[in-house]
Amino acid sequence: MRRDRGPSAFAVGIAVIVFAIVVTYLGFTKDVPLLNNPYEIKAAFRDTSGINAGSPVRIAGVEVGEVKSVKQTRAGARSATLTLAIRDNGLPVYDDATAKIRPRIFLEGNFFVELTPGTARAGELGDGETIAVDRTASPVQFDQVLSALRSDTRADLRQTFVEIGKAQDAGGARAFSESLRYQPGAYRFTAIVAEALLGKRPGDLGEFVRAGGATAEAINEPGRLSTLIADFSTTAGALAAREDALTTAVGELPRTLRAATPAFDALNDAFPDVQRFARDARPGVRSLGPTVDATLPLIRQLRGLVREEELGTLARNLRSATPPLAQVAKTSVPLLGRLRELASCATNVLVPFGDDKLEDKAFPTHGPVYQDLAKFLPNLAGESRSFDANSPWFKVLGSGGAETLNIGNGLFGTVAEPIVGNNPPPIRQRPPLRPDVPCETQEPPDLRSIPKGPPPSIDTNTAVARTRESKAQSVAVALLRRELKAKGSDVKVLDRAITVGEIRRIAARNGLTAQLNRVLRRQGTG
Repeated sequence: MRRDRGPSAFAVGIAVIVFAIVVTYLGFTKDVPLLNNPYEIKAAFRDTSGINAGSPVRIAGVEVGEVKSVKQTRAGARSATLTLAIRDNGLPVYDDATAKIRPRIFLEGNFFVELTPGTARAGELGDGETIAVDRTASPVQFDQVLSALRSDTRADLRQTFVEIGKAQDAGGARAFSESLRYQPGAYRFTAIVAEALLGKRPGDLGEFVRAGGATAEAINEPGRLSTLIADFSTTAGALAAREDALTTAVGELPRTLRAATPAFDALNDAFPDVQRFARDARPGVRSLGPTVDATLPLIRQLRGLVREEELGTLARNLRSATPPLAQVAKTSVPLLGRLRELASCATNVLVPFGDDKLEDKAFPTHGPVYQDLAKFLPNLAGESRSFDANSPWFKVLGSGGAETLNIGNGLFGTVAEPIVGNNPPPIRQRPPLRPDVPCETQEPPDLRSIPKGPPPSIDTNTAVARTRESKAQSVAVALLRRELKAKGSDVKVLDRAITVGEIRRIAARNGLTAQLNRVLRRQGTG
């Protein structure tokens, strides 16, 4: 019988070596072949500086990928498009990302791509998309520096160092040491200026650089640069000849700056208002041209009106019209005074009165006086919509009740519900009329009113009240009988008081049973 001894020591050793190789590879590459498809983007460079495929890609010094391929724009060209494979630790990359080729050691040697991922507001850069050439940069090679320093440039540079040495020998080093105490403030203001040069909106610095390029291009024209240097030398000589005055002026600069700082602060505070005014005035400025074009025909017509032959006729017409106009002006003075008083009365009295509001808690208003004044008209129109050939007539509904009130002046009335108050209270005497006092000096009417109690109730159970009620009933019965007889009606009018049972039948027929029961309970006869 054969025994199974398991794998040999050689097979185990080979397996351990393979496992160690795989673990080492994964530890260095941080990538699983055939399983992890890296995120790839492209970057266009004007000069690749000889970077090769496999060079690392770093973000803030951390390696996040490698250069997968280098594709030249044409054979032998320094410009090329690099394909960058980015691992997960380098994501996300945004549309405004930038890429720079950096040397890995001083001056020369291997290179790597320094990637700045951009900002989230620009949106993510899609897989396979390209970083444009205006957002890439290449290192300056030492040979490029040397090729820029031609023989005349090197001679000028040597002369510059000679002049610097002479300046140091003449006390420049001591002057530089004395200037150190002023440098912190100078650096602070230089930082403010540098920050201001960045602009307030994206692209301001680019516009400034482009404008500087245009200026340099204009200076680079033949003869202009030499003229500029000669003029600068003349200016420097003039300043050197006035060294004492220049020293005094420089000494006054600190005090000038201290006095100018509040003015500059006020100027900065005014800039936002000026900018808003400029933005608001821009439509008006744009429409100014068409407005001027439309006004030109009028100006031409006006120019014709002021010609000599036209002015002569106009002067003759004005000569005959001027005396009546002067008479009108003289006689209109009293009228204008009255109009002024009327306008002042309307402004100081009538308009405040119309804008005022009645104050009544029991019957609150929902608008000013000038609106409430017209609210009675719809009701008035509804009451008087029936009319005959003579005029409109009003329908008045008389009613009675269990509550008898004395309403003054020997009159009394009855109501179905008790009155809780009287507002506005009756005025027994009118306010005095003062036609000699100008309206504009009078106070607006006081619309506040203080509610008073209800009119006094009358006890109808006394002998006097019963006698008066009997007399009134006799007069009313005789009047109704006469009116019915005149109309040929056969309706009978009783000369006795109606009973509670009859009242209940009438209330039931008209749907007023609940109101009748409430009145009878209050009177204690229910």
